[in-house]
Amino acid sequence: MRIVIKVGTSTLTHKTGNLNIRHVEKLCRVMSDLKNAGHELILVSSGAIGMGVGKLGLTEKPKDVPTKQAAAAIGQCELMYVYDKEFSEYGHIIAQILLTGSDLDNETRSQNFHNTLNRLLELNVLPVINENDTIATDEISVGDNDTLSAIVAVEAKADLLILLSDIKGLYTDDPHKNTDAKLIDKVYEITEEIEALGGGAGSSLGTGGMQTKIKAAKMCMENHIDMVITDGNDPEALYDIADGRLIGTHFYGKR
Repeated sequence: MRIVIKVGTSTLTHKTGNLNIRHVEKLCRVMSDLKNAGHELILVSSGAIGMGVGKLGLTEKPKDVPTKQAAAAIGQCELMYVYDKEFSEYGHIIAQILLTGSDLDNETRSQNFHNTLNRLLELNVLPVINENDTIATDEISVGDNDTLSAIVAVEAKADLLILLSDIKGLYTDDPHKNTDAKLIDKVYEITEEIEALGGGAGSSLGTGGMQTKIKAAKMCMENHIDMVITDGNDPEALYDIADGRLIGTHFYGKR
């Protein structure tokens, strides 16, 4: 199975911006094991700015663009160093790909990305993809890594996209505010009601970045790709998902 896994900053780092060593080590170990089992994996990883902020010792995420981009430049080095170290322990080679929106909109560059990605997978390499935050501006940015991971899944003709999040899945309401909110475990169609749960379709009911996840799900489902949202604090859930067990919220691609 070809699987794209997206991991967010909140899974990779503590609130201080420093690396969450336990989470990263477990994630890399489980992904390495899944590769050993024969799955083709692509990792879309956030965290460059957060790790840069931690390494610089800043007390908060910078608000001005030049400092954000400087933090991303520092943090991306740190991020790839950690991934290379962790995956190398299990005998796996990684490769870095940094993208902007203009790379994906330009036919020639998009084809080059497609060719490189496929060749890396043929060589049994694990691609690690992130938006190029050091140069991306509003005009050329993809905007978020949920969307980027869906684009990558479509480009790679993946079977499955897994979003490791700070929430267990899509709920009937915001679980941080409503203890009666229920997890929706299966979604077969992105209806207006589902979009509303993500904060779309005229609703103000946003559930922690869920709007971009619904957008990613819609893109995947239209391209016959399944998508799962699950808790990034438990990377071992990847085993269950790869084995077809129902974890988090499963969006079923059109068949």
